Amino acid sequence: MAEITSTIAGGSSRQIHIRRARLTVTAGEGLGRSWQVDRDVIRIGARADNDVVLTDSTVSRGHAEIVRGQHGTVLRDLSSTNGTFVGPVRIREVYLAPDTRFRVGNTELAYTPQDEVIAVAPSLEERFEALVGRSIAMREVFGILERVAPTELTVLVTGETGTGKELVSRAVHARSPRKGGPFIVFDAGAAPESLVESELFGHERGAFTGAVQPRDGLFEAAHGGTIFIDEIGELPLELQPKLLRVLEQREVRRVGATRARPIDVRVVAATNRDLAAEVAAGRFREDLYYRLAVVEVRLPPLRERREDIPTLVDHLLRRAESRRVVRGIDPLVRALFEAYHWPGNVRELNNVVERALPFCDGAVITLAALPPSLKAASAAAASAAASAAGAAATAAAQPKLEANTDVPFKDAKELLIEAFERQYLVDLIEKHDGNVSRAARAADMDRKSITRLLKKHNIRYRDV
Repeated sequence: MAEITSTIAGGSSRQIHIRRARLTVTAGEGLGRSWQVDRDVIRIGARADNDVVLTDSTVSRGHAEIVRGQHGTVLRDLSSTNGTFVGPVRIREVYLAPDTRFRVGNTELAYTPQDEVIAVAPSLEERFEALVGRSIAMREVFGILERVAPTELTVLVTGETGTGKELVSRAVHARSPRKGGPFIVFDAGAAPESLVESELFGHERGAFTGAVQPRDGLFEAAHGGTIFIDEIGELPLELQPKLLRVLEQREVRRVGATRARPIDVRVVAATNRDLAAEVAAGRFREDLYYRLAVVEVRLPPLRERREDIPTLVDHLLRRAESRRVVRGIDPLVRALFEAYHWPGNVRELNNVVERALPFCDGAVITLAALPPSLKAASAAAASAAASAAGAAATAAAQPKLEANTDVPFKDAKELLIEAFERQYLVDLIEKHDGNVSRAARAADMDRKSITRLLKKHNIRYRDV
C-alpha cells in the first residue's frame, strides 16, 4: 500500500510512501522461500490464489491473513484447522510488530515491513497514454502514474468534473500487468440507488422481485482486470461496508447468496468530493477511505494549467480525423481560451472545439465559430491577444473593457479581472524593459508575486 505525501521547500516536491512487506519461511517446509507483497491484505494458505502459497500439508487452504491498516498491522487466523501461533500462543487476531515470527501449521514465517519512500519528480514526458500536458502540474501527475501504474496498488483519483479522471483510470490499467484483462466502469452517481448493490456484486435467482436469473456483478466481470468506480462519494453509506469487505477480503457475495466468491481485481476510484470532509461529516466510512486512498492522485483543474491549453487543442484537433482541414486556432481564440475560467475543464474544452469544427470556413477556428457563451468574452480576449503578440500598434488600440451582462456576474467579473491583470503586467514589464525587480518595486508588489502572475499569463520577461 502507498501514500502520497507533499513537502514544500521553496517549491513542490512529491513523494510516494509505498508500504511493502516481506514474508520469509524461517522454519519448516520451504525453508528460505520469500515473498514481497505490496497489497494491503496478504493472504496465506495452501490455495493457489493466496499471496503466500505454502505446500505444508498442515496449512489450511485459507489459513491466515495479514491486514495492514490505519492503526497497525494485524495477523488474523481464518478458522484454520491447525491454528496460527505467535510463540506458544494460538491466536485469533493480534497486532504484529516488525520482524515478528509466527507459525501457520508447521511452517514458521517472519514478517518484515519494507517501506519505501520514492521522490516523484515531474515526468519528462508530456503524455501518459491519452492524457496530455506540458505543465509542471500535469507532469507531476504523470510522474506519480509512472510509478504506481505497474503495481497492484489501489488508486483514488480526485478532481473537479471534466478533469479526466476516467482517462487516468484507463491509463493506469493500460500501463499495468492487467492490461490484457477486462476494464469495467461503474458510475456510482448515475446508477439508481436500489440497483447499486446488484450491479456491483451481482445477485442470485429470487434474491428480489424481478431477479429471475442469477447474474454476475461488475466485480466478477472485472476478474483478472481493473474496475473503475466513478463518483465513489455517491456510494450509499449502507453499501460501503460491503465494498470494504471486497477490498480487504478479495471476495464478493452476491445479493441472496450464502457464500462468497474469490475475485482478483484492481480498484481505481474517483470522486469530485472532498472525501476527508465527507468522513468528518459522517457520510463516508473512514476505514473505506483509508483503503481507497492507498495512492491519491489529484488532477488540477484547467484554470490551474492554462499553459496546457494550446497542447490540448492541438491534441483534440489531431484526434478529429474527419475534420483534418482545421489545424489550429486564431490568436484571438487562443487568448480567449487562456482567459476563460473553464468550469467544465478539459471536457468543456473538448466540447467547444468539437462544436466549432463544423462552423469553420478555413484552417483555423475563429471567434465566429465559437458558442455565444465564449464569444461574449471576445473583447477581453482581444486585449489579451494583442498584448501577448507584443505588437505596438495593436497594443495602442486596446478595446474598452465592458462588463458583459449576457453572462453571469461571477463569470463577467472574472473575465475582466483576467484581462486587467494581463494588460497591467504587459504595460508594467514593457515600461521597465523586462526587469522584474524594477517592475515589482514600481508596482509595490513582492517580486515572487509578479513572477507568478507573469508565468500565469505566459508573458515573457527577463529573470533578473
